[in-house]
Amino acid sequence: MRFDATGKVSLDHIYTQPDPRAYFSVLRPLGYCVPQLAKPYFAKLIKEYRDSQHVAVPKVLDIGCSYGINAALLKYDATMDELYARYGDEEREMEREGESREALLARDRELARSRQPAQPVRFVGLDTSASALSYALDAGFLDDAVHADLEAHEPTPRQRAQFAGTDLVISTGCLGYVTERTLKRVVEAQGTHRPWMAHFALRMFPFDPVEHALAELGYRTIHVEGVFKQRRFASPEEQTLVLDTMSSNGVDARGLEAEGWMYAQLHLSRPHRPSGPNDPNREQS
Repeated sequence: MRFDATGKVSLDHIYTQPDPRAYFSVLRPLGYCVPQLAKPYFAKLIKEYRDSQHVAVPKVLDIGCSYGINAALLKYDATMDELYARYGDEEREMEREGESREALLARDRELARSRQPAQPVRFVGLDTSASALSYALDAGFLDDAVHADLEAHEPTPRQRAQFAGTDLVISTGCLGYVTERTLKRVVEAQGTHRPWMAHFALRMFPFDPVEHALAELGYRTIHVEGVFKQRRFASPEEQTLVLDTMSSNGVDARGLEAEGWMYAQLHLSRPHRPSGPNDPNREQS
């Protein structure tokens, strides 16, 4: 196993395949579940935004969206168990190996056609993996996709136009690799409009730099009480390395990560002043 600088096992290969089979096959034994746990919180926030800001179809930007998992769960009321069975069921391993990307896409397009969105919403995905974005867009999970590394580069004029008018920004696990630099560039693409934000971030990564950067942009952050399972450690070595990182960051892992699971916390950030469709500074996409 290879490990990154944080101590986590490197799973880069599962995000760059032409379809999600490797993603779900690798993550299933690890019990990866944070998108499912995040789903009701995101759904509630989207509804609250729609009702309070009078936006009929909120535009959601999912940072680190990979194959559009959050979009599939929220738009079509899919579940992680359903997606594991769809892409990563061991009993169908031989069948899956012989199944083409187009065949998978056909099944996913049928899913999108057969289910009315649980609530009207438009999903834009941001990721550094062109393959994952292409699949999510072709499957109908995403309505638009932005292939960019905003850690390294400013958004292009086209990308800024894609970000404009975003109502909510969400993520489930990319913060720590994605930093406040990316979030600032997304917000700056909005003009003076400020989207709401909800980020599930692993406890091993300090959230303070993000909170401080957002505060400078006019946000107030609330840290939701409780923790959320992300996945099991891939090996005892990964657990040891991650616990070392947490100790260095002053995070107490007793009773949580020390017992074998990675945990995330939910951070909600909203602008000090409301920003809705009547805001003259809100750009339209």
